[in-house]
Amino acid sequence: MSSSPSLPSGRVHMVDLFAGPGGLDVAAHWLGLSVHGVEWDRNACATRTAAGLATRPDDVRAFGPADFPEATMLAGGPPCQTYTVAGGGAGRRALDQVLGFVKRMAAGDDRVADDLAKLDDERTGLVLEPLRWALAADRLGRPFEAIVLEQVPAVLPVWEAMKEALEGIGYRAVCGILNTEEFGVPQTRRRAILIARRDRQPELPRPTHHGYRKGIPRTATTDLRPWETMGSALRRDHPFVVISNYGTGGDPKARGRRTSDEPSATVTGKVSRNRLVSPDGAELPRFTLGEAGRLQTFPVDYPWSGGDIAQQIGNAIPPRLAAHVLAAALGRTLDPAALDAAIEGSWSRTRDSAPLA
Repeated sequence: MSSSPSLPSGRVHMVDLFAGPGGLDVAAHWLGLSVHGVEWDRNACATRTAAGLATRPDDVRAFGPADFPEATMLAGGPPCQTYTVAGGGAGRRALDQVLGFVKRMAAGDDRVADDLAKLDDERTGLVLEPLRWALAADRLGRPFEAIVLEQVPAVLPVWEAMKEALEGIGYRAVCGILNTEEFGVPQTRRRAILIARRDRQPELPRPTHHGYRKGIPRTATTDLRPWETMGSALRRDHPFVVISNYGTGGDPKARGRRTSDEPSATVTGKVSRNRLVSPDGAELPRFTLGEAGRLQTFPVDYPWSGGDIAQQIGNAIPPRLAAHVLAAALGRTLDPAALDAAIEGSWSRTRDSAPLA
């Protein structure tokens, strides 16, 4: 087991695995970190290039920590599709496989790579890549000083298993579920987060805003700000109602409704299917891709590029939440006013401006 100094007071270098269009990377820039993303999807890479984000457009599995010797921090949000618990049991079996692989990797079993190659769906093994990188860095004698991982709530059992594995090589770690609206994101979305540190016990970030509950008034207290609304984020001229297409089971009466005075439901790649109507029922223009990006708290002028932009937006972690998570991993305190300004401001101007924390 290797030892590691605490995170330096100078600039932190982060490598972001499965970097997507840049949710974590945007937050890293806001915090003054240098970051290099690894991403193989050509559409996400097009957005990253337009945004000026350092990118290695390739397969995460082809690289390791030796290829990024300057990196002191590891982050990532690997794909999750093949082991969610929904469906007829195949997802659960894949999840059980993944948990078994984590234990074997932590025990030093060098046959795991061969078994991963035999899986029916290669995406099942991708969630193990951050652990592979962490174990390899430890064997090199220069372990990452901090690790941040994020994904959908169904991945929490994997993070819990990885937490145990990382603690076995000298990390202290924490994991749990965060609600995005509790951090000022105008959207209800849940993310499973893992934070690990070499030098101290990390904590998950504490909410800055009230959680959203249907029918509960939007209020503030001395400690927490009121949750943010779609109306405040999008600044349309008139109030509106969003009629969701999710979870209806084919029954129009089951469609969820959110007013512009509430946060959005989770933004997905199918966001354009949601209808928007006025309070009296008149049809209104649906969300644009730029508005979908705003509901995810990307900067107003973020240069979405390539194809499948709605899916890029839906797959990303909201940068505002990412900023809170990265700040917690670094032991920093965010300036809420500066964070508000970064989101509202021009990406090209705020990208390399003074850190928020």
